[in-house]
Amino acid sequence: MALLAEADRKVKNSQSFFSGLFGGSSKTEEACEIYARAANMFKMAKNWSAAGNAFCQAAQLHLQLQNKHDAATCFVDAGNAFKKADPQEAINCLMRAIEIYTDMGRFTIAAKHHISIAEIYERSWWTSTRPSRTTSSLQTTTRARSPTATTNLSSPPHSSANKCLLKVAGYAAQLEQYQKAVDIYEQVGTNAMDSPLLKYSAKDYFFRAALCHFCIDMLNAKLAVQKYEELFPAFSDSRECKLMKKLLDAHEEQNVDSYTEAVKEFDSISRLDQWLTTMLLRIKKTIQGDEEDLR
Repeated sequence: MALLAEADRKVKNSQSFFSGLFGGSSKTEEACEIYARAANMFKMAKNWSAAGNAFCQAAQLHLQLQNKHDAATCFVDAGNAFKKADPQEAINCLMRAIEIYTDMGRFTIAAKHHISIAEIYERSWWTSTRPSRTTSSLQTTTRARSPTATTNLSSPPHSSANKCLLKVAGYAAQLEQYQKAVDIYEQVGTNAMDSPLLKYSAKDYFFRAALCHFCIDMLNAKLAVQKYEELFPAFSDSRECKLMKKLLDAHEEQNVDSYTEAVKEFDSISRLDQWLTTMLLRIKKTIQGDEEDLR
């Protein structure tokens, strides 16, 4: 708090008439450093909101001094502090940094911070904390793709774009935009199956695409499974494909017990993540309209 008071005094002094004549900018630069020191001390004390506010004050002063890079860095530091206390304020700070980096032509680093924002939204899906569940997570992650990304998403330079696309697919399915999710999972799966390093993950992408089809219509899902088996023969022998066939049979027979047992058997070997659990519950409710836990 003493450092903040000192920085405030220097800012006030820098704005006086005589300081304007005799080195007011140097006092502003000193204030920037002191705000940053205060912010780091607040971080050590785990006072995240105070740390974020101090970094923001430093960032604003750097903007006055036309130190764009330093301003963006301070906004990022503020965002990282606010992540632990105020997700919406963290997003606001990261967006300020993105604006600066974009203006400077630093598109790759701007995309990186879009990913950070998307991850904040992603956590909010499952915790129901601010920011509220909206399409913002989908839109933000879409923006996070590098402007230089190509369709060859399986190559190492485009792994970030690939990661963003998968997040977009996940958000789209959560928002019941199933066809959008299907298109992305199929695109990424097709690229993955041609890569020696990524082909093992292709079965998971086709499995997720099939589940999205299932949420639309059972016949859609059945045709999709046949399509993926022809496209990627290794999918036929996968546990994911065998589970899909069991789920389709259970749905056709309107047998909720068989459906639940098939999911439990799969989960006992390969733990279901939250997204898969949500999709499987949605499908289950078409057999039995309740909210019984899958496990």
